[in-house]
Amino acid sequence: MAPALDAGEDVSELREKHRADIKGLTMTSQPFKTSAFFVLAIAQSLQRTCSSVLKKGSWLKILVLLVVATWGLLLFTDGPHEKHVQELLWYVRFGLWWIILGVASSIGLGSGLHTFVLYLGPHLALFTIKAVQCGRVDLKSAPYDTILFKRMPSWLDKDCLEFGPPIYQETIPFSKILHKVYLEAVLWGIGTALGELPPYFLSRAASMSGRTIDGLEDLNAPVSEGFASLALHRAKRWLMSHLSFTVILLLASVPNPLFDLAGILCGQFNIPFWKFFLATLIGKAIVKVCFQMTLVITLCNNQLLDLVETRLIWAFGNAPGVASVLPSLVAKLKMAKDKFLSAHVAASASIAVKGKWNLSFSLIWNTVVWLMIINFIIQIVTSTAQGYLRTQQELEISKKLSEARHSASEPSG
Repeated sequence: MAPALDAGEDVSELREKHRADIKGLTMTSQPFKTSAFFVLAIAQSLQRTCSSVLKKGSWLKILVLLVVATWGLLLFTDGPHEKHVQELLWYVRFGLWWIILGVASSIGLGSGLHTFVLYLGPHLALFTIKAVQCGRVDLKSAPYDTILFKRMPSWLDKDCLEFGPPIYQETIPFSKILHKVYLEAVLWGIGTALGELPPYFLSRAASMSGRTIDGLEDLNAPVSEGFASLALHRAKRWLMSHLSFTVILLLASVPNPLFDLAGILCGQFNIPFWKFFLATLIGKAIVKVCFQMTLVITLCNNQLLDLVETRLIWAFGNAPGVASVLPSLVAKLKMAKDKFLSAHVAASASIAVKGKWNLSFSLIWNTVVWLMIINFIIQIVTSTAQGYLRTQQELEISKKLSEARHSASEPSG
């Protein structure tokens, strides 16, 4: 039994060393090694993809060639179809842009870009404010007339007189604004659902190979002191025993730190892909996005705020203890609303004048966005490199265990 025990101790020590190596593999501590492993991982993935495509059969190759040839013919030949092809390309750019922003927001186990705050939220707010100012919602020249890469929407800098007289003299119906901006919001939500798939597939692959990934090893670790740590640990334990379509849907519908763990658990326990993805898609692309759109549109539509204010005064005006604080509360809300709208008018004026303030603001905004993008890329490179190193380490451990079993099976002299 001594050789078996020695082999087990060696593997345990090797695993500890491997964990330390993975934690130390970052772009700040080992940039060259991390970059090299990232390149090797990408090359390995491309090789597997090409091999898989070549093994699928001749029908797939013929289909790909036909699609490429058709696109090439449409793009590089003149004719009446050019206008429709250009329109289709605009729709493709529009769809890919918002889906990619959604993926970037949720991928990376919480380290993704906050693209709702950077892009979708401001887009919804600007459109709502412009619609309220102009008294109409038909501002877009096309559904894809939104914020795109290196392109601002055409309606942002236009004067309201260019759209015509106001259609709505009073409150613009919430549904009318929602109808004009829901497409980009839903595409962004679909992207966030797609961004949750890598943890699921990684965990499922680990489960099939008999391994437990790092995200689940913490559940068996001793709980650190503190109410927050204890509550989070109990929430994770509860999630393990109550994982279902409804639970996944609820977790996907609200921002919370447990959804990444839900994806890992679904993969580890071999929850069917369509069950996990459908619940995630409904929660993120429909329920959560609708809540976010409602919040932004209501906050930026001063007419809706007036309506909400009137209803609140009517509902709580006779409530004991509340009626006395309502006047000061309403005054503060009006002051905040006026300050917000006046700041927007000043910002619009500075954009129109193209003054010095606009230049400095653009510089600061672009710097912040690029810093977040660089951090996001570093996170992706580091995660990919660590995944490649982890795979090599598992191969090393498997080889060591195989050698130990081979040595144990040989008859002693």
